[in-house]
Amino acid sequence: MGFSSKQGFLQEQPFQPCQIVCLEDATGCLYAEVIQIVEARQICWVRPLLLTLKASNIDCWEENKSHSWYDLRSGSDLFYPLALFRAALDTEILPLLSALYASDTGSGGEPVDQTGHHQLRQFIQSVWQSYPDAFGALSA
Repeated sequence: MGFSSKQGFLQEQPFQPCQIVCLEDATGCLYAEVIQIVEARQICWVRPLLLTLKASNIDCWEENKSHSWYDLRSGSDLFYPLALFRAALDTEILPLLSALYASDTGSGGEPVDQTGHHQLRQFIQSVWQSYPDAFGALSA
C-alpha cells in the first residue's frame, strides 16, 4: 500500500491528473483516476473506476479468476488521504480495464448497481478502520 508509518503523511507523490492509482487494503483494491491533488491538505481527489475484492491472501495484481470486481465508473468521486494511494502498475490495470470496457453494452452512463455501491462502502470503511492515523492528520 502507499501508506507506511515510516514514510509519514507528507510524502511526495508524483501523481498527475488522469493517472490511475490504487488504494489497497487486506480485502481488495480500488482503482481510480486522479482528478486533482490537494497538496495543502494532502488529499487525493479521485474518480473510482473499479473495485477488485480478493478471494484469499493474493495480491490484487496477481491473476486470479476468483477475484470479484465491480464497475464504479458511474459512482461518486472520493477525497482520500494522498499517502494511502500508490501508482497502479500497467501490468495490473491493463487486464482489468480490458475486462471493464469489454463488459460495456454500448449504452453508457448506466448507474453503478447497488452491489457495487455496497461493496465500495464496505471497502472504504475497511480502509478507514485500518489506517485511522491517516485520517487524523487531515483534521489537524
